[in-house]
Amino acid sequence: MLKKVLKASFLSLVLSSSLMASSVTKQECEAKEGSFIFAGNECIEYRAFEGENNDVITVIVHGTWDLGTNTLGRYAPFAESMNMMTDLTTIAVALPGYSKSSTNNLKPLASKEVKNLAATKEYVTFLGELISALKEKYEASSVNFIGHSAGAMMGGTLIGVKPELIQNIVLAGGRYDIHKINKDKGLISMVDILDNIDKETKILFVYGSEDKISEPSVTTEFFEIAKNKGLNVKLVEVKGAAHLDLDMTDTATAATVELFEEE
Repeated sequence: MLKKVLKASFLSLVLSSSLMASSVTKQECEAKEGSFIFAGNECIEYRAFEGENNDVITVIVHGTWDLGTNTLGRYAPFAESMNMMTDLTTIAVALPGYSKSSTNNLKPLASKEVKNLAATKEYVTFLGELISALKEKYEASSVNFIGHSAGAMMGGTLIGVKPELIQNIVLAGGRYDIHKINKDKGLISMVDILDNIDKETKILFVYGSEDKISEPSVTTEFFEIAKNKGLNVKLVEVKGAAHLDLDMTDTATAATVELFEEE
């Protein structure tokens, strides 16, 4: 019993130390081995799988995982699969506090100190700066976006905050009206910026019929709101799918590839 307690305490200490020691300057970030990019005052680890050219890039953004999770271990293989299916340069990013990404300014999404970080203007602004930095790095003319859960929440908001940045977006298992679960007036979500979204932006909403975290009605009801606003939206149900790995299901990936290949 004592060994288990000591082991748990040690792991907790290592995790806490790694997060506390993760402040990284731009110079340090650029000198790191591996794939890192400095954006929004954070040093972000990513994995990129390049296509025939970089005119179009696809950026994959994960949701909320336990503190310190190596999200790239899960999303890099998905990015590689999407690259092979589309022949587009596909990039999986690790948000602050995940994999080896820094937490200079931003807390990890799973922070116990602050709730609903994905619905803060600060996080949405950061995501816009990260995608802009990747777009510039790869000299891309347009951007595809795949977001799951909190990543979908932020992505949906971002296309209204920066309408010119993303041309095609896949939102899987997100929440698009944060005000239904939190009355904090300082929070922002897709419902708040619907009128700013470019009607040429192609939006694919994906939901799982067995999702208990973002229930089907969260997506289906918001899809109707977006459609009535005249947005370019599609809706895909993944039958039998729960929240986990919703974006990686065969149904979701097939619909995503179809969206990205549309002329």
